Amino acid sequence: MLINLSKRSNQPELMDSFNEPIASLELVFQDINSVNNLLGGNNITIHAIQQLMDGDKKEHYTIVDMGCGDGNMLKEVALYFRKRNVKASFIGIDLNKIALEIARKNAKEFPEISFLYQDILTVQEHELECDILINTLTMHHFTDDQVLIFLKKFTKLAQIGVVINDLQRSSWAYYLFHLFSAIFIKTRIAKIDGLISIRRAFIKKELESYAKNLPKVSHDIQWKWAFRYLWVMKPIKKVKI
Repeated sequence: MLINLSKRSNQPELMDSFNEPIASLELVFQDINSVNNLLGGNNITIHAIQQLMDGDKKEHYTIVDMGCGDGNMLKEVALYFRKRNVKASFIGIDLNKIALEIARKNAKEFPEISFLYQDILTVQEHELECDILINTLTMHHFTDDQVLIFLKKFTKLAQIGVVINDLQRSSWAYYLFHLFSAIFIKTRIAKIDGLISIRRAFIKKELESYAKNLPKVSHDIQWKWAFRYLWVMKPIKKVKI
């Protein structure tokens, strides 16, 4: 029987209530990072960041990663900036203290990266302004109502733009991940949560529906391999007469 993916699932992921030793979580993140490297998922975000910077040149940028996990995405972005001699500060935000402990350990050689323990849904504008805000494989963890809350916050925090990189809900993605995980993924949690993530993910019409609630920013929603959506939001600047 084929799986019904007509609606977003509300099944929680195992990672959302993770209470195992830090070493176990590190192995899960290693699996997730390996998948992203193999499928080029992080490059989608990095390319979008570069396009935003091309349209708004500055001497120094502040990049915030909401839901940073083990900080791997920020490290890749920081390396990209270093290679191009672009000055920037990077801030990772997460509500998982164990993940942040791993992130801080992994980023010891990156003084430009810092991490904060903070609930995405309660971040205030005056606390954390930035140039570019990124959110990678995090949005699907939230309900529709929660998504709208933090998207409104994100667009107020980011002066240049917001980059969302998340999964497409698709039967093709579901069954291909099932095969892929049997070969390339080692941990039980990553295998189970990968499938739950796809069931919790989005179709384009749902993203477009969210966008209608954010009229003060422009929206560019594109499908990307492998079964990702890239959603870039930029503030609509008023034309001075």
